[in-house]
Amino acid sequence: QVTLVESGGGLVQAGDSLRLSCSASGRTFSNFAMGWFRQAPGKEREFVAAFSWTGSSAFYADSVKGRFTISGDNAKNAVYLQMNSLKPEDTAVYYCAVPSSTLYKGFFYTEPRLYDYWGQGTQVTVSS
Repeated sequence: QVTLVESGGGLVQAGDSLRLSCSASGRTFSNFAMGWFRQAPGKEREFVAAFSWTGSSAFYADSVKGRFTISGDNAKNAVYLQMNSLKPEDTAVYYCAVPSSTLYKGFFYTEPRLYDYWGQGTQVTVSS
């Protein structure tokens, strides 16, 4: 069992920045990657970014590429999402997640159904 706790959300204006944090605890030894997703009201949960502990590599959705940066701290079992140049369309509940340990570890997964563990989410609201 893996427990994930997000923090760092809030209400900001367009163009501002926020940094989200996600701390993992529990059976994290099989965790090869972590991802961030978001869900706006009335919309499906969508992939934002993923971070692989192997080589500290990252992958981004086109909608956030160049504005968001995902990073990890292995010692703290934590992943961060630095969000710059925020737009109103970035408004959503942001979740961190851990993919199934049965998946191939050399690939970034963008489908929510492939993730086994989820945090409770943190609200990000960007006003225009």
